[in-house]
Amino acid sequence: MDMQLDGKIAFVTGASKGIGRACAEQLAAEGCDVVITARTEADITRAAEEIAAASGRKVLGLAGDMSVTADVQRCVDTAIEQFGRIDVVVTCAGSSPGGLLEELTEEQWLGSMQLKFLGYVRTVRAVIGHMRERGEGSIVLVVGNDGLKPSYWEMTAGAANAADINFAASVAEQYGPLGIRCNTVNPGPVNTDRWAGLEAAFARDKGVSPERAHELALSSLPLGRICEPEEVANVVTFLASPRASYLNGAHIPVDGGQRKALMDV
Repeated sequence: MDMQLDGKIAFVTGASKGIGRACAEQLAAEGCDVVITARTEADITRAAEEIAAASGRKVLGLAGDMSVTADVQRCVDTAIEQFGRIDVVVTCAGSSPGGLLEELTEEQWLGSMQLKFLGYVRTVRAVIGHMRERGEGSIVLVVGNDGLKPSYWEMTAGAANAADINFAASVAEQYGPLGIRCNTVNPGPVNTDRWAGLEAAFARDKGVSPERAHELALSSLPLGRICEPEEVANVVTFLASPRASYLNGAHIPVDGGQRKALMDV
C-alpha cells in the first residue's frame, strides 16, 4: 500500500535509537525527508547519516533535549528553516523509571513528567502554530500502554503516559477542525534498551531473578514474544499518513493484547 507520504517532511524526537529510530527509518523509506532529534549529538548525527544512506532521502539530525523549551523551539525552527514546513510530528523522546511507590523519589517523579509528558507538550506546542497556519498536519505521540493499562511497578510512566493520552485527545478535539490530526500509539514491551531497564527494575523491586522477570513479561503477552521497534513504527507510519485521514483522537495499543496482571508475583 502506498502511504502517500512521498515528499512529506517529518519531525521525529528521540530518534537516535529504539522506537524513534525505527519510526524515522520507516518514514524515510516511505518517501519522507526527516528531521530527527536526540540529546547526544554524536548519536543523532550517526543515525541521520545511516538513515539517509539507506533511504536516499534528506535526513537532518539535530541535538536537543526535549525537556528544555529552548532546545525544542530551536529544533522546530531549524526544521522549518531547512525544509520550509513540517507535515508530520512523531514524539518518542523520554523514558520513566520503574519502581514501587515507597522507593520512588520525588526527583524521579518530576523527571518522568518533565520529559515524557511536558517534553511532548513542548514539541506539539512548538509546531502547532505552523500547522494551523498551513491548515494541515499529523501528530503521533508514542505513549506506553501503561497509560491505558496501569501497573504499580511502572507508576511514574503510567502517570506521564495517561497525561499524554489526555493531552492528545484534547489536541485532537481542538485542532481537528483546523485540519490537524492527533493520535497516540501505545506500545507494551518492545525490544529496546528501555524495556531491558524496566525488566531489571521489576526484578529488583519484586525480588526475582532477571530470568524470572523476563519469563513473567512473556507470560503476560498472548503472542508470546516481545514486540520489535519496527512493528510499532509500522502503526505510527500509517497513522501519520493520509491513509489514516479519518483517525483523530485515537489511542491504539500495540502490545499484543498484554495482560499486565499476569506479571504479578
